[in-house]
Amino acid sequence: MLLSDAINLRISELLKKNNLTAYKLSYRAGISNSIISDCKRGKVKEPTISSIIHICEGLNIELKDFFDSPYFKDVEAIDRFEHNDSKVI
Repeated sequence: MLLSDAINLRISELLKKNNLTAYKLSYRAGISNSIISDCKRGKVKEPTISSIIHICEGLNIELKDFFDSPYFKDVEAIDRFEHNDSKVI
């Protein structure tokens, strides 16, 4: 499973568990609603740790608790070298 998919599933799971909407979580986390919505839709392929920390703060959990899920057991990052002509930055 891709990391972005695992994050999407985990956010959805935590929203449901805490009976929250993405909007309510964004308010509690002090971040834009679009950050959470884009993560949930898979539009963001690599959310920043900073965004995930804010989400954790809004859920009143620690970062380790966010990643303590079977979703993250065998995750893969996106392939940065999909094309042979890609530059390494």
